[in-house]
Order: sequence, then C-alpha cells, then structure tokens
Amino acid sequence: MSQQTIKQQARRTAREMAEKRRREREERERRVIDLAERVMVAIGERDAAVAEAEKRAGEALRELTEREGLSLGEAVEWCGETITVREATRLRRLASESLASDDGEQDSDRDGAQGGDGAALATAGGGGAGAGSSAG
Repeated sequence: MSQQTIKQQARRTAREMAEKRRREREERERRVIDLAERVMVAIGERDAAVAEAEKRAGEALRELTEREGLSLGEAVEWCGETITVREATRLRRLASESLASDDGEQDSDRDGAQGGDGAALATAGGGGAGAGSSAG
C-alpha cells in the first residue's frame, strides 16, 4: 500500500469517525431537548392545576366568610386547620382577584355570591400574596 493510499484511508476514517460523533451528539441533544420539554410541560401542567385548586379553595373560603358569616379563623377551624389564617387570606384574595379579572364573564351564580364585597376581601387579613401554608 502506498503512502498516499494510507493517508487517504486515514483521512476517510477520521472523517467518518467525526461524522459519527457529530450524529451521536445531535441525537443526544434531540433527546435532551425532548426530555427538558417534557419536564417543562409537566411543571406547567402542575402549576396550572395548583392555581386552579387554589382558586377553588379561595372561592369556598369566600363563601364560608361572606355567605355563611364565619370569621376567617372559624373557617380555618372548620377546614380542620389544614391551612393557616395567613394562607386562607392569600387564597381568598386570589379568588377575589380572579373574579375581578374575569370582568363578569362568570355565570350569574358566582357573580351573585360576590355580593359586591370584593374590595373588602382584598384588604381583609394580614397575609401577603405568596404566603406559605407553614404552621405557626
């Protein structure tokens, strides 16, 4: 085998190996992107589910305090103290904000339940937005 043939074969083998490694990197990158996308979709779905559950809890707390006339502390007691008054305040505020942002697109039952006291609810309690539900 001539020196030139050896060099040509070595170059061809090196290019083939480089191409193989490039394809493997691209395939791995596609897998990584797909997995990262699945993580982000699942987290987004989780966040949406949590937001919807918190909205429903806040609406129920609003009904307990407005329609049934319980204090927020009493409502928390009726809930088995699974949440704190601070968390209940945050949830109730979240429901008020949600109702305000819907601009009357909700059905008449829910609009009737608000009773025009949304501003009073927004200022009620001492918990701020983002308050956790830690015991204390």
